Amino acid sequence: MLRFTLILTALVGLEHLGIMLLEIFADPKTQAKAFAMPLNFVKLPNAQIALGNQGIYNGALGLLILSSLMLFSGSTLLTLLKLLMLFVMIVATYGGFTATKKIFGLQLLPATLVFIFLWL
Repeated sequence: MLRFTLILTALVGLEHLGIMLLEIFADPKTQAKAFAMPLNFVKLPNAQIALGNQGIYNGALGLLILSSLMLFSGSTLLTLLKLLMLFVMIVATYGGFTATKKIFGLQLLPATLVFIFLWL
């Protein structure tokens, strides 16, 4: 069960790196579709700056999750992953209510599953 949980955790980390790539490097049309935003809004310079900034945070979170899997072990790793998944759950809940409901399934669900599995 622990191996499955660690694999699922790595997928959560990779997902956040993927989100970072969309937020920072994707063209506005792809961003608008991915994040359920109007294209004319996404094309605005301030929206691009905000997406890039958000992308940096998602990338840092993804790298932190993945590097934790490589740098820590035992109870330290479990505690750190519980905290990181709790953080993802909080942010995904906020995002699901304020941005798009897709976030509930794409970010909140996997992080919640990992969080539960880490307690088993």
